[in-house]
Amino acid sequence: MTSTSETGDVTGTRDKDYNLIWYVEACLSNALRLEQYIQDAERDGDKEVVELFRKAQSDSRKGAELGKQLLRSRLNGG
Repeated sequence: MTSTSETGDVTGTRDKDYNLIWYVEACLSNALRLEQYIQDAERDGDKEVVELFRKAQSDSRKGAELGKQLLRSRLNGG
């Protein structure tokens, strides 16, 4: 089984930049998914789970913002 690693030659995007883009997308996607989970827990009246998911959602938003800032500076040559 052979494994190849894309280093930007094919896509034109270096791995670390692509990984940062992926990270931001994953954080934002997670924040959206958690919104549904929060609504489910609220409907069931489970305050502990609501609190957990709200914290996780906040952490995902924070991660996305930090990733966007770093990505912005990297793409602007910083």
